[in-house]
Amino acid sequence: MSLKPIPAPATGAAMDTIVPRKRGRKLVISGTAAVLLLALGATLWQQIPRGLRVERAELQIAAVQQGVFRDELVVRANAEPLDSVILDSVESGRIEEVFVRDGDVVNKGQLLFRIANPQRNLELLARQAEQAQQLYNLANLRLAQESDRSTRQRRLDELAFNLEQARKRHARNERLAAQGFISPVALEESRDAFEKEARAIALEKRSAAADSQVRTPALSQLEKAIGGLDTGLQLVQATVDALVVRAPVAGRLTDFRMQVGESIVTGKNVGRIDDPGHFKLAARIDEFYLNRVASGRPGSIEHEGRRYPVQIASVYPQIKEGRFLAELRFSGEQPASLRPGQSLDAQLTLGQPARALVLPAGPWVGDSGGAWVYVLGPDGRTAERRAVRTGRRSNAQVEVLAGLRPGDQVIVSSYAAFGQSTALSISQ
Repeated sequence: MSLKPIPAPATGAAMDTIVPRKRGRKLVISGTAAVLLLALGATLWQQIPRGLRVERAELQIAAVQQGVFRDELVVRANAEPLDSVILDSVESGRIEEVFVRDGDVVNKGQLLFRIANPQRNLELLARQAEQAQQLYNLANLRLAQESDRSTRQRRLDELAFNLEQARKRHARNERLAAQGFISPVALEESRDAFEKEARAIALEKRSAAADSQVRTPALSQLEKAIGGLDTGLQLVQATVDALVVRAPVAGRLTDFRMQVGESIVTGKNVGRIDDPGHFKLAARIDEFYLNRVASGRPGSIEHEGRRYPVQIASVYPQIKEGRFLAELRFSGEQPASLRPGQSLDAQLTLGQPARALVLPAGPWVGDSGGAWVYVLGPDGRTAERRAVRTGRRSNAQVEVLAGLRPGDQVIVSSYAAFGQSTALSISQ
């Protein structure tokens, strides 16, 4: 018997078919996801703040415009008296009497106050006594010199008389001797007598001249010394007179605070006297305008609804705290109600109006020095720092020479809070 082979179990392999993978659909899905991710990333990138974040409500924004630049400057000026005289004490002591008060209008020579200083009075008495003593010595010297001059003159007159008598006697003897009436001895004796008298008068004249050479310089020296005493006495008298202080000029007394019993030292400022009717204006101006503000520039002020013309009279170039001082004077009439210390706005004309690219002035000028600005982007949500070149400035305008175009939106408020940021992100 033969054995039949046992058939293998059915596996179904003949029924399986190889199906190709669908990769295109996956690529589409992946590409779509990538695009969505990129779009989301771009959106998120746009939402990320760029630069320092600031609030728009805190900013002042202005547009650059092509317009007319008005070269004017408005400064704050203080009214000051046109002429003032400083009052300083030239003597020390104690205030004994005060005759006026601060704010009074005084006349020239009017008594202001009196100082008590016993030492000055004692010095005056000592000088007067010294002068009196020297005057007494001078009088005695002159009296003695005059007495000596009289005595010498009488002596000279007597010697001159004796000389004349001896000359006449000798002349007679010469005639008699020629006639043989007297001896040669008698003639010789008369000649000797005549010569003796001549020598005596010559000696007396030399003595008088020598005495005069000694006495005259001594007298001159004493007179000179007395002249010096007179000068010293006048100086001491002036110091005593200075104890009574009088007004050197007429005007309004200012900063006068003297009290009876107060001690005062030499050189102490006790006030000043101002011209009550004429004023000048003192303005402190930013150093940027130093080269453009000059004497003679015109201007004006407004007071109580009326304008008054002024002119720059003096410019003091010394810079203090970034400012220099300019002095303005009224070109014509001045306000009648003006008072010392009153503040006024003075408008100064520095040049003629001209067409220019202008930007409103603001705190940004001081923060950047006019060298750079923050310019807004097209969307108004960002601002970038940009270098610019500026020219003339006024209180309202800044002339733009380079770096900006008409229509550019610029932040004109303060940059102090931005530090060194080169970009700003502006939140709405």
